[in-house]
Amino acid sequence: MQEDIKKACEVLRKGGVILYPTDTIWGIGCDATNEDAVKRVYEIKKRDDSKSMLVLMENPVKLQNYITDVPDIAWDLIDLADKPLTIIYDGARNLAANLIAEDGSVGIRITSELFSAELCKQFRKPIVSTSANLSGEASPSTFKEISEEIKNAVDYIVTYRQKDKNKAQPSGIVKLSKNGTISIIRK
Repeated sequence: MQEDIKKACEVLRKGGVILYPTDTIWGIGCDATNEDAVKRVYEIKKRDDSKSMLVLMENPVKLQNYITDVPDIAWDLIDLADKPLTIIYDGARNLAANLIAEDGSVGIRITSELFSAELCKQFRKPIVSTSANLSGEASPSTFKEISEEIKNAVDYIVTYRQKDKNKAQPSGIVKLSKNGTISIIRK
């Protein structure tokens, strides 16, 4: 695992794109602060850049570096979540401009899964995490389900958990608005 993390970090620091296991499904990832790398992920997925992608972090304290005003309820939601939860926050900052939605929001998930959390910790920046599929196709729930087109398009494929046969599920998604409204996007 440590060798995978070392190699993945090297690729991310050079603006590359990786294929890696997360706390949910396998993801395509890059440095969330690098606009060119984010653009490549959109191109790999053949996805319109108006469709948002989320960001992974391993420590909720880091939210304050990327969100102008973290709502108090966010801390409770993070603490109480019993499965992976992506929260869409208003007031995104210090991230690649093409990662931030037109309304200034961004989805962030705090991961506690062993590999993705350690990767985020060692990389020291948020990492894009979007499903490892072409836009419009079903999200793969195991590594074996990822298309060769995706595998051939990335710069590094993590070997850790490739043989895992557990069917992964996407995260829940909620949107927190500045006015305190909580909208459930996906349970």
